Amino acid sequence: MLPAPISVTPCQARRFALRALGLVEPHATVGAALAHHGYVQIDSINVCGRTHDLILRTRVAGYREGDLMRFLHGEGAGEAGVGGDRRGPLAPEDRTAFEQHLPSSGVLLALEADAWPQLRRAMRERSRRVGAWSGKLTAREADLAKRILDVLGERGPLGSDVVDDPRPGRRAWGAARLVKATLQKLFFHGRVLIARRDAAGRRLYDLPERVLPAAVLAGAEAKPEETARWEALLKLRQRRLTALKRAELAAVADRVQPVRIVGAGTDAARGVYCLREDVAALALAVAADESGETSEADDGDAKGGGPVAITRARLLAPLDPLIHDRSLARVLWDFEYTWEVYTPPAKRRRGYYALPLLAGAEMVGHVDPKSDRGGGRLTVAYCEVRGGHERDAQEATAELAGFLGLRAG
Repeated sequence: MLPAPISVTPCQARRFALRALGLVEPHATVGAALAHHGYVQIDSINVCGRTHDLILRTRVAGYREGDLMRFLHGEGAGEAGVGGDRRGPLAPEDRTAFEQHLPSSGVLLALEADAWPQLRRAMRERSRRVGAWSGKLTAREADLAKRILDVLGERGPLGSDVVDDPRPGRRAWGAARLVKATLQKLFFHGRVLIARRDAAGRRLYDLPERVLPAAVLAGAEAKPEETARWEALLKLRQRRLTALKRAELAAVADRVQPVRIVGAGTDAARGVYCLREDVAALALAVAADESGETSEADDGDAKGGGPVAITRARLLAPLDPLIHDRSLARVLWDFEYTWEVYTPPAKRRRGYYALPLLAGAEMVGHVDPKSDRGGGRLTVAYCEVRGGHERDAQEATAELAGFLGLRAG
């Protein structure tokens, strides 16, 4: 049976969300952030930094562009916050995380290695159903797959130039060449994994046994109900405060606390859930608000230790967990936002890659920055913020430029 709901105001829920999502006390390492949040969404678009870097730069102390990939694959410098360099890719037995798609969607994530058994059923089922993007291999793809796997076994890791084959493939998310389309499917099926990425972010694949530890690959395939529970818990870990579908709630009823968001402009109580392990933190947020304490997001006093990272304005990633649930963002932050990267240009209101602007404990608008790596500049194509927050937008843009190694303007 579910416990009685805890009623909170939007302000109290914001206090909780900022801290629970790592925006008040940053994590010491990429690994610590991944362990807390469950996953980091990966996206290849690089207009002003890639989504995964934009997500982690606000949550990991001293995070540098590319640190997630260095943590996953080991090439170049070591993980942020950890001394020493890593030369070359990690050995399988040293890997603690990898890239793969969520079972219920095509979303690419950085996941902890122990997620592998939860993915095996989905990978096997993809290999048996028809689909141009992730489905079973066609006859010519299956024939080419044998050559690809042989070459990877001899020479991997390699990219889509693994074999010389100019034949076109069916167009599916940019996989215009047959080799690329085949590799993409083999990855979806778990028959190859991303061993590392080159400087441009291009995937280099290898056989699973040369990427993940043997003990991980030998893990028994999880049952459907186990994976459903795992995915629901992953959603809760990622967002910390979220709505749940009926099936999700049934799978994790013993682990969740109902929360009602009431008052302060909400038309009706909004029912969401948090993990029971987060109830104490939620209670602290409520108590701090009721006692009249200034929000940690405003005063720099992080009770419980650790530096406050949210005292200055900052630009968030378009897919940031804080606003991933758009309807909840409207309730908590009175903030309307849609990522318009896939919206036709004529219909865009904010811009191709507009980033939400968080100032203290408020969402105050958005900025659409563009990086000119060759010219060493970060420019702003469009900016729309509430009155009085123009300087916040300028400072947040300058801070992002510094992170990217560019100058603003």
